[in-house]
Amino acid sequence: MSIYISTRNKNSRFESHAAVIQGLAPDGGLFVPETIKPFLNLCRLQNLSYEETAFEILSAFMDDYSSENLKACIHSAYKDSFDTDKIAPTVSFGSNALLELWHGPTCAFKDIALTLLPHLMRTACSMDYIDDTIAILTATSGDTGKAAISGFSNVPNTSITVFYPEDGVSDIQKRQMQTSVGNNVNVVSVQGNFDDCQRMVKEACSSHEVLESLDHVRISSANSINTGRLLPQIVYYVTSYMDMVRMKKISIGDPVNFSVPTGNFGDILAGYIAKLIGLPIKRLICASNSNHVLTDFINTGIYSIDRQFLSTMSPSMDILISSNLERLLFLMSGRNESLVQKCMQSLHDKGSYAVPDHLKQTIQCLFSGYWANEEQCAQEIRSTYENDHILIDPHTAVGAYAMHAYQDETSD
Repeated sequence: MSIYISTRNKNSRFESHAAVIQGLAPDGGLFVPETIKPFLNLCRLQNLSYEETAFEILSAFMDDYSSENLKACIHSAYKDSFDTDKIAPTVSFGSNALLELWHGPTCAFKDIALTLLPHLMRTACSMDYIDDTIAILTATSGDTGKAAISGFSNVPNTSITVFYPEDGVSDIQKRQMQTSVGNNVNVVSVQGNFDDCQRMVKEACSSHEVLESLDHVRISSANSINTGRLLPQIVYYVTSYMDMVRMKKISIGDPVNFSVPTGNFGDILAGYIAKLIGLPIKRLICASNSNHVLTDFINTGIYSIDRQFLSTMSPSMDILISSNLERLLFLMSGRNESLVQKCMQSLHDKGSYAVPDHLKQTIQCLFSGYWANEEQCAQEIRSTYENDHILIDPHTAVGAYAMHAYQDETSD
């Protein structure tokens, strides 16, 4: 049976469907699988569709869902919501490849997971005969909010409330959220940044005072603190690898590097889990914008939010407190819950923490960190359009810049 434990208390154990409902662990930690073992059969995956690949992967992490229920969730999520049956196609990008994650209903990469999460959550509730309203609280710097609203709008026995920074999302993202329809949708602007919104959600999810006041309501989240949001993102790392095999850019078994623009560390963490289950990933390149707290951490082993928060042209990455880094610390430290507790307490009290040298070196064996300023980001958009005839958005541009910087430095 798939068991999930808290990053702050390994004795806090939940089945996968219960972790999906819960969202955040009761102690404020994040759920991770109790065990992660290699199981991918790359040769078998060559001829599978996206839905079939999703089932192969998710069934290994969510085996308390019946095969019939899990297949139904996946099919319902992807059958009509995307403009291509490949869901997340990979295209040639010079000598490299570009994974397209914008084919969903809101054009956000979060659509990949947030079209599936409502089905996983409703099924999980039926498994435990829960008829309470599930109140989904979500913080967004732009893309999560509109994708979550799209996924949960008018879903029975749920409500979706999105908190976004008033001056921290793009105009189109703000309008997408403000004009959302659905009798269970609430959108709240916050005088602050994404970190303020995320803190509100986490505090509500773990506050005893809040939880004890609820009547036939359960609080959960659609942010990547929820395993039901994180796990579906593993799938497109695998399907993109198989696409590269079909494109003859690589052969089965060849290692690849992924350059991932990330702010909350969820997307790149999914890549790390893909490696743990057997995908041949050589390096994961963490691409940051001018809020380069993650790049600094990877390069120094010190995580500090004592810095200016900058609003950039890639607002979905304008984040200083990257929640999913907690999961990486837990997994790469040998599931050292004491270390995680100390780091998170230090971050709360002092605004920073430093990991031991051996853990820093372990992280640096797999992860590289680069960041792009606004001028470099704009130049990447221009050069990609002129040289490759592909128009990329600013978030993608950050990832492309980091890829080129890594290649220039390493010739890899």
